[in-house]
Amino acid sequence: MVLLNASYEPLGTVTFQHAVRMLVREVAIVEQAHDERRVGPHPWPLVIRLVRYVAARWMYRTAAYSRASVLIRDGHTCAYCGAHATTVDHLLPQSRGGRWTWLNTVAACRGCNGRKADRTPSEAGMRLRVTPYEPTRAQLLEMRGR
Repeated sequence: MVLLNASYEPLGTVTFQHAVRMLVREVAIVEQAHDERRVGPHPWPLVIRLVRYVAARWMYRTAAYSRASVLIRDGHTCAYCGAHATTVDHLLPQSRGGRWTWLNTVAACRGCNGRKADRTPSEAGMRLRVTPYEPTRAQLLEMRGR
């Protein structure tokens, strides 16, 4: 269930049970509901919005790194050919000291990942279509919603 700040910016997701507790405590209201279902006096929530604004500074810190987050950051698009990406490729291969970091990894399709193998993109003669960056939690949340 999507949770919005009072300013309508997305804050994240909450479980159904947590959403109902927030409605009962009147710290949130239903923004979008299932038309035919109800939970007590409330419509069945799909999207809820906080009544008061919460300063979410933590949303603008660098997001936690994960393989899934790299794929989300890059839109599941191969950084080399633009095809659908299902793997993560290290720009500096792990065998040469490359780390699992935002700036050293990009999304890649299986074909390009295999073709690049244990080389840097320049050694493999492959040009990056994107520049890796460190996204914030808010950016990832926005990208996940697309």
